[in-house]
Amino acid sequence: MLYEEEDPDSSNLPSTMSLDRLFPALLECFGIILCGYIAGRANIITSTQAKGLGNFVSKFALPALLFKNMVLLDFGNVIWPFLWSILIAKVSVFFLVCILTLMVASPDSRFSKAGLFSIFATQSNDFALGYPIVDALYKSTYPEYLQYIYLVAPVSLMLLNPIGFSLCEIQKWKNQENQTQRKLLIVGHVVLQVLKNPIVFMVIIGIIAHFVLCQKIPAFMAEFVDGLASSFGGAALFYLGLSMVGQLRKLTRSTVVTLILLITAKLLLMPLVCKDMVDLLDNSNTSSLNHSSLSNYAFLYGVFPTAPSVAIYAVYYNAELEVVTSGMVISTFLSAPIMYVSAWLLTIRWMDPQLLMNSLQNVCFNISIVSLVTLVWTIAVMFLSKKYKRIPHMFTVNLFLAQFLTCVGMILWNFVVRDSNFIGQVLTFTLLCTSLYSTYVWPGLIVLSLVLMKRFEDLKVSPSVFVIAGWGVPALVTAVLLISGEKTFDTIDSSFFYGKTQIICTTVVLGLSILLGGGSLVSLSRGSWNQNDQIVERNSSFDTAEDLMIDCEPENQNLFEPATPSEINNRECLICDCTPLQPVPDMVISTNMNTSATLSGQCGNRCESSDCLLVQFEELQQVSDRQVARHVLLCLLLTVSLLANLSSCLWLLFNNVPGRLYLELQFFCAVANFGQGFLSFGLFGLDKHFIILPFKKRLHHLWYGKAKAEQPQTDLPEDTRMTCIQFTKYHREQCLQDIVKKKRCGKRTVVDCFLGCDLVEWLQQVGLAQDRGEALLYGTQLEQGGVLQHIKQEHGFQDNQLYYRFIA
Repeated sequence: MLYEEEDPDSSNLPSTMSLDRLFPALLECFGIILCGYIAGRANIITSTQAKGLGNFVSKFALPALLFKNMVLLDFGNVIWPFLWSILIAKVSVFFLVCILTLMVASPDSRFSKAGLFSIFATQSNDFALGYPIVDALYKSTYPEYLQYIYLVAPVSLMLLNPIGFSLCEIQKWKNQENQTQRKLLIVGHVVLQVLKNPIVFMVIIGIIAHFVLCQKIPAFMAEFVDGLASSFGGAALFYLGLSMVGQLRKLTRSTVVTLILLITAKLLLMPLVCKDMVDLLDNSNTSSLNHSSLSNYAFLYGVFPTAPSVAIYAVYYNAELEVVTSGMVISTFLSAPIMYVSAWLLTIRWMDPQLLMNSLQNVCFNISIVSLVTLVWTIAVMFLSKKYKRIPHMFTVNLFLAQFLTCVGMILWNFVVRDSNFIGQVLTFTLLCTSLYSTYVWPGLIVLSLVLMKRFEDLKVSPSVFVIAGWGVPALVTAVLLISGEKTFDTIDSSFFYGKTQIICTTVVLGLSILLGGGSLVSLSRGSWNQNDQIVERNSSFDTAEDLMIDCEPENQNLFEPATPSEINNRECLICDCTPLQPVPDMVISTNMNTSATLSGQCGNRCESSDCLLVQFEELQQVSDRQVARHVLLCLLLTVSLLANLSSCLWLLFNNVPGRLYLELQFFCAVANFGQGFLSFGLFGLDKHFIILPFKKRLHHLWYGKAKAEQPQTDLPEDTRMTCIQFTKYHREQCLQDIVKKKRCGKRTVVDCFLGCDLVEWLQQVGLAQDRGEALLYGTQLEQGGVLQHIKQEHGFQDNQLYYRFIA
């Protein structure tokens, strides 16, 4: 049965780990990390001082700790198949991440990203954070497990890290003009760098001393080595907290997708692969309890977060520092609850299968109710904002409907499954299974539609084909399952209601959906999608906005005055009526006259008109926005949940008795399947122009009234204040000449304004920003410092086609 224990007599067996010391160990580790973070945030310890502490930890304390343990290590107690299993798992994940990165990344940084991302996914924080956790769990039951950390980590450093360094060196060589002179020096440089690493060097010295000194450190140096080794634990955790300060600020929209994939590889893929490799390769244990304990230990080892040293490598090679540092912070804090829940499940002596089934069913039922409410809201927003008429939002609405029906099906299933009404069970199961499979298929179809629109600037396929595939394939699979499957009478879990046949069908649907979604995401990532998308969306936005304005207000065509040829080409000269409309004949102004001299004055600090055509233009442009980034993020998160579901199915197919850790995965899959509405609501339910901005405007009106007094910014951060002073003093006049243009705002007023995307490009051209992300941060600081503002003060600074003006 699915929820049975590994052994019928498992309730009489001693626990393989101690949970009593786990929570104090976690509290100790993360408490010291928090102290380090507070010290860095409060500037008690500066960044320069933190670097000094980091050098002490990595070049003195850790090498001494490794030397000591290599000398004292008892190789006779090592279970070598377990060690090889962990190493093979690390190599597998390393090369998987490496190959995928080489396929997806742009050529100008492909090899450096592959090297650093592969190291990120495989190098764990074994000594500072992993060792105290293992010591707390296994010291009283399997103390020999502690030595595996000292064996696995150095071998990983000497085997996998050099491959990553080689890829980074290849990228440095490719980026240089004179490549022939360094071509033969890459291998030698990497080998020398590895040997110069104090950690690798002391491991080699420690292994030699192990045999020379007969597993005993001489008395004259024992205290010295012990002193350095003992200083590692607290200092390393404190330095980890220091290194986290300010890292999440560097996280930008363009790095979120990469970060999600890396954390998935580190915290989901790595522990599962480690456990599976031990199950496959460790056949030397005659005791099933010891084999199960090693398998569980491998899972916990895979959950250890990324080591801070990976950030040092990123700084050294000047590549992907934002992704690595942000990922290190997030993986560290996500690993704690995963380790605790896993250890808690493994220490429970006996679990009632019926109680577990009821608990899982209750979780699904409760999640479905809350998710149903969020989906009703999200679908309503999509229809009221009329985004459902456009692609890919049309397909996204189908995904939301599938999620809605899945929640409805689970709520009905909670009542029907406990009755003996077979027809009601079959009908409810059909609804639930078809809609759930549809939620598996739609993410891949949505990304596929984005790929087609990227390549052809149009879908080139009838949307009905996608709709038929999104609903027809799940319905067909469900029909096959109902015809060929046999009902299981001893379970109320809808995921296994038709036994092994249902598991196989689910595996097939998940596998095909992951291939479609993953392949489409890879294709979408190749090349310069961001640049192409901005060009395509900018052109389509202008065309759509102009067409809508002509269609909606034909009677006001006399408001558009003749413009210069440059204004016609730019399509940016629109009229904003700040005063009531009066049909004055002399509104028509000759194109040969100076507009700024003809119009009576400048527009005020803020346009108060509710009919501002500049603002209408912005809104119409937003309507045509495909929201590519939001769609990619949603499909990526759902694909990660598909990987978890596929792991659950494969785990059950290849293990007759899944074990306790499977319960953790099963509960996660239940939350992922029936809680999809939370993701949909977070990304699409809070529409900025339909929900947030009107609410913000209303709140602003209630709080400040119709007129808001301008208040000076006196509490700005120092970096923001200096940026504003520097820009105003040295760059403002040049910027005014380059991008600021006079736009008519009302019948007799003009406003000096510019587009946010134009300022972003200008900042890059003059060297004030290296990329669009830095330019966006720079513009945000100018907006926060009161240097610029949106024409109606409804937006912060955005890299978009929104109009801004400099404040005099």
